[in-house]
Amino acid sequence: MSISSNYNFKNIEDKWYSYWIKNNFFHSQPDKREPYTIVIPPPNITGILHMGHMLNNTIQDILIRRARLLGKNACWIPGTDHASIATEAKVVESLKEKGIEKNDLSRNEFIKHAWDWKGKYGDIILDQLKKIGCSCDWDRTRFTLDEDMNKSVISVFIDLYNKGLIYRGYRMINWDPKAQTTLSDEEVNYIEKRDLLYYVKYKIEGEEDYVTIATTRPETILGDTAICVNSKDDRYKKLKGKHAIVPIAERKVPIIFDDYVDIEYGTGCLKITPAHDINDKLIGDRHDLQFIDIFNDDATLNKHGLHHQGKDRFKARKDIVLELDKLGILEKQEEITHNVGISERTNEIIEPKFSNQWFLKMDNLAKPAINSVLAENEIKLYPKKFEKTFKHWMENIRDWNISRQLYWGHQIPAYFYGNEKDDFVIAQDIEKAI
Repeated sequence: MSISSNYNFKNIEDKWYSYWIKNNFFHSQPDKREPYTIVIPPPNITGILHMGHMLNNTIQDILIRRARLLGKNACWIPGTDHASIATEAKVVESLKEKGIEKNDLSRNEFIKHAWDWKGKYGDIILDQLKKIGCSCDWDRTRFTLDEDMNKSVISVFIDLYNKGLIYRGYRMINWDPKAQTTLSDEEVNYIEKRDLLYYVKYKIEGEEDYVTIATTRPETILGDTAICVNSKDDRYKKLKGKHAIVPIAERKVPIIFDDYVDIEYGTGCLKITPAHDINDKLIGDRHDLQFIDIFNDDATLNKHGLHHQGKDRFKARKDIVLELDKLGILEKQEEITHNVGISERTNEIIEPKFSNQWFLKMDNLAKPAINSVLAENEIKLYPKKFEKTFKHWMENIRDWNISRQLYWGHQIPAYFYGNEKDDFVIAQDIEKAI
């Protein structure tokens, strides 16, 4: 018998995998043996698998096969994740290539296209897992939008809402203008970006004098509702009780004093835009300032953008800088490096935005996790140094924004019956809501 000099992996791997499947070697039924179960971290159906998936699933396969050799009841549950934001973005992109706009479709029409996408890429993913020899119990394959999965998600939402852990609140959220949806904090990546810092003169009402503020976002000038300085800053004590004029908008705004302002940073003067910065909003609440949101959901300027209405935020920035320069109030500009939030799903620059959304209270959920890792040692982190990182995350966690403005994905079981913010019922379905 001669042995081929080349390993024919296709024939050999297909032969043995077919044999394993035919003989049901990967199937698991509950019995008296010690159970050993892995629920696959389900790959997103945004496309085909990459090398990271191959590595991770190979490790899982090693663990599950070892468990079988040790005589355990080994069960590896496969499946795929609907990945709402990322998949919707992919479907929108695919439809655009065919000349179809999402806004021209009804929700049901769009969902049909999304299920078609799932049918194509979900099957490819499962075939890829089989190709690399994953010994999953394929009879247990699940998809995160399966009907029973959806019912479970809705039931958990209702349970958490009834326990007071889920609420609807008005808060600054991360807004993705491309996907036109909110994002959780964990879906925002921060990158270093070179940008320009613009120094702009604001005229003091009734005087020839002015104050200079520095901003990386001159387009938001149109939403300014105050100029703020520190009460301990001797340079600006003379401005108490006076007003400044917002450039371009020619709107009178108060000059206020607040200890939040760092005397040593920049010019010591801040433009306050409560609708577009969380710290500005806190200052605005303390001083009862006007709230002017200048953006539409797609990050174009709305009516408060005046003659810049309808422009994309970055086009508006360029045009406003030119206008400020033409008015003779652009003092200077300089290059800086700063961190900018980027959508993990679309790579779009995030827009801070105030909105009514659904949130999950995290304090009560974080405490048991902290206790399990740091006090009881029920869960061990390797390397141990990451316990400090874990502690920092858990102790500084914010309430989780769980609502999304999407067609594809689980729908929040809130049924609205009026125009007031609390005119809604939480129920398993519309029949129970009625």
